[in-house]
Amino acid sequence: MTRARRNLVDLALTPYYHVVGRCVRRAFLCGVDAYSQRDYSHRKAWVVDLLAQLAAGFALDVAAYAVMSNHYHLVLRVNPQRASTWTETEVARRWQCFFGQHLLVKRYLNGETSTPAEREAAQQMLLGWRERLCSLSWFMRIFNETLARRANAEDECRGRFWEGRFRSQALLDEVGLLACMAYVDLNPVRAGLAATPESSEYTAIAQRLQALMLPNETIACDPSLSIETSDESPHEPTPGPRLMPFMPEGLAPAQPSNTHLPYQLQDYLELLDWVGRIERPGKRGYIAANTPAILQRLGLEPERFRAKLHSQFSFKGSVVARQSTARQAASQSGRQFFRGVLFEQNAAPSGAAVQTAVSAMF
Repeated sequence: MTRARRNLVDLALTPYYHVVGRCVRRAFLCGVDAYSQRDYSHRKAWVVDLLAQLAAGFALDVAAYAVMSNHYHLVLRVNPQRASTWTETEVARRWQCFFGQHLLVKRYLNGETSTPAEREAAQQMLLGWRERLCSLSWFMRIFNETLARRANAEDECRGRFWEGRFRSQALLDEVGLLACMAYVDLNPVRAGLAATPESSEYTAIAQRLQALMLPNETIACDPSLSIETSDESPHEPTPGPRLMPFMPEGLAPAQPSNTHLPYQLQDYLELLDWVGRIERPGKRGYIAANTPAILQRLGLEPERFRAKLHSQFSFKGSVVARQSTARQAASQSGRQFFRGVLFEQNAAPSGAAVQTAVSAMF
């Protein structure tokens, strides 16, 4: 039975969500359509550019993404704490980047309102905008609608572009977050579109590795996509959304935080390389056995490998987590249980939990 979105997105349980959107009838409307022989691959850049623009304006962080020929995957973190620090002027500026100016709010911010009723109405409007700017539903509404309108205009047609609104899956702990990020980053490899993660296109891992290999390069970026102000940490422009950083070297992995993913980048790269070599019936692609290790390919010195993931992942159910985390979350939300991808219990909070979590990924 379909559940209301408010029952699927509960920030009291987790701020992390895996989101999937598919083209209508799963047609290759973002790739090469076999029926019409038309090439729609340029639309993948639309998806990445719009993701960058929305991530800069909303209080949401991008942990991973992959744009395929007939669907996309996003791993997002909702960050209402960031939205709570914005001034009314900042809220209005961000909202108006997507919906234009509102006369009443403009007059209120300029001190031109003449009655208490006008001021109260403007304040209520700004309060609603602040809530929407940290809402997964509003983020995805603008994301899907904008892409659909642009594609329909290009095709000179009307009707659905996406098969539905979007599907979301709660990532309740760091094990679920790690498994889902690896699944998303390896999507092109599993589909046979790329031989290695770093050679894939329109993925978060390719963007991260480009920044890693060209640390001193300045990549041209549309200024309209960078609407963050000084309340955010500085970052180099990249051809894609600003990605949530990994844990700095020298610090032990921790629970998901407001600022960092709970593992280190080199460990995550080795994880992708290890999982990507696993062959599975029904999947076209994998990393060839004679391919050098990813750190060797990238010219990086290997470090210890803590996260040996051996995982079973699918888009079944509404959560991804340890069994104990799912039970606790269900009790907290007044439910008997959650259906989803549930890993075996392990008392350790980080590397050891990942090591024993799973079997036969993808």
